[in-house]
Amino acid sequence: MAAMQGVAPGLGVELSPLGVRDAPEIERAIAAFAQRPNGGMILIPTAPTFIHRQLIIDLAARHRLPTIYPYRYFVAAGGLICYGPDEIEQYRQAAGYVDRILKGEKPADLPIQAPTKYDLVINPKVARALGIEVPLFAIADEVIE
Repeated sequence: MAAMQGVAPGLGVELSPLGVRDAPEIERAIAAFAQRPNGGMILIPTAPTFIHRQLIIDLAARHRLPTIYPYRYFVAAGGLICYGPDEIEQYRQAAGYVDRILKGEKPADLPIQAPTKYDLVINPKVARALGIEVPLFAIADEVIE
């Protein structure tokens, strides 16, 4: 969030963080947010956003809010777009760590690794329903209808 807040003013974007914990808070926050003109959402991966992901996807569609999600399965469930780490690649990296540990390395001695591969996944059906053009289809890693 801090990184987004640092970049937003230079892009002419105003951020309005919505801290939510349960379904009623999510419904109220998204409904209130949708009343503002020219809005869109960036979903941060938290426990409530995972638990209530279908509710969030449905509310974004109902309120016609373009939303970017953290993982591919949000788009597969009806979300607009995601840009996030490739989960399969993360499992591969984890397998490498398991191998190193089984060969005797101490977990505390292993370096922390950030994801190295990110996926851009787009749902053109949702884009059409929102009446927006997404010029990224040509470079998307995956297009889900």
